Amino acid sequence: MDKMLIRGGVKLTGEVPVSGSKNATLPILMAALLTDEPVRIRNVPRLRDVATALALLNGLGVESRWTGEHEIELCAARVTSHEAPYEMVKTMRASFVVLGPLLARTGRARVSTPGGCAIGARPVNLHISGIRSLGARIQLRNGYVEAHAERLSGARIWLDTPSVGATENILMAAVTARGQTQLENAAREPEVQDLARFLASMGAKIYGAGSHVIEVEGVERLHGAEHAVIADRIEAGSLAVAAAITGGDVTIRNTPVGQLDAVLAKLREMGVAVTAGDGTLRVSGGAPALRPVELRTLPYPGFPTDLQAQMMALVTQAAGTSVITETIFENRFMHALELMRMGADIVMKGPTAIVHGGTRLQGAPVMATDLRASMSLILAGLAAENVTEISRVYHLDRGYEALDKKLASLGARIERVNE
Repeated sequence: MDKMLIRGGVKLTGEVPVSGSKNATLPILMAALLTDEPVRIRNVPRLRDVATALALLNGLGVESRWTGEHEIELCAARVTSHEAPYEMVKTMRASFVVLGPLLARTGRARVSTPGGCAIGARPVNLHISGIRSLGARIQLRNGYVEAHAERLSGARIWLDTPSVGATENILMAAVTARGQTQLENAAREPEVQDLARFLASMGAKIYGAGSHVIEVEGVERLHGAEHAVIADRIEAGSLAVAAAITGGDVTIRNTPVGQLDAVLAKLREMGVAVTAGDGTLRVSGGAPALRPVELRTLPYPGFPTDLQAQMMALVTQAAGTSVITETIFENRFMHALELMRMGADIVMKGPTAIVHGGTRLQGAPVMATDLRASMSLILAGLAAENVTEISRVYHLDRGYEALDKKLASLGARIERVNE
């Protein structure tokens, strides 16, 4: 099992590209089930989660092959299985979005209830109730969701919360349902919009993606298509924080600048110099002159929960008191305990973390508990004195493509070693 060794204290400088979005790629891969014709997806990041998604699809009979470093072709001409087993879904909860397209395509689906990062309950009841509203007969049996429907029918669906996964699952189930579907309180995230664009290129009729109301007019069948996945806003934000926490000067290429308004506003509030261009972002300054900040995670276009852990590492270096409130996932402060091992002064009160910043972090052995926590610890290691040793970095490989190499190209003293 790999671990990372980081010798901190280096200001990052240079240019670095952003890979394709993990959170956009995964549902797009699952959407290949909706047609018997080939689809070609470009700008696909080489990640552990992508490999897991492909293994799941291969088990269902979907043929896949890499046709380039970041390009893949899939063909679901024959779906040979209706089951997404626990062994697959437990490692990546995004696999659960296979339920909608598999049911829509074959009339049957047996999908394990999910696992993934230990950052909260994240129940799938919204997925199930939404697809049930489309006419599916659903039972929960032995840890599996078993769904049947000869053909789904359009419906008006209200989501209690704007869940990204539920929005994507229902959207894929609805595109070939009879009649019209209106999905209210839908998630607005760019990844949902990218899925809608891909489905539209396959012949789906979708209106309003990116708003709280998405309307779908069901079609008889979808066809093959090509699509380029959007850039990863979370990776871009993480790299921006890396520049800020080291007081560096980094230009981030292939950046979806317009999707990062809430993040860039907070960085500027902290005193970081941020210059946005056409697909580029230059981040300079920051530590040691950072100012404290208050932030609250919210659904898009608010501050993303997937960047909360990274910002917590950053505010440890801002003299004064910062307050971070997590409203999306109830257990997403586990990285705080590891940051405290490195000298951070953090007090947790329910969904709020109070960070007394300006402390000098010290390298220490720490353990990544989930994907974004792993990035938080790497950022802390970049700013810390001495050597930080991060174990369980397989979490990092789930969502960041060659991150250690990208950081090394900016001057970071980072090394991957086998435990």
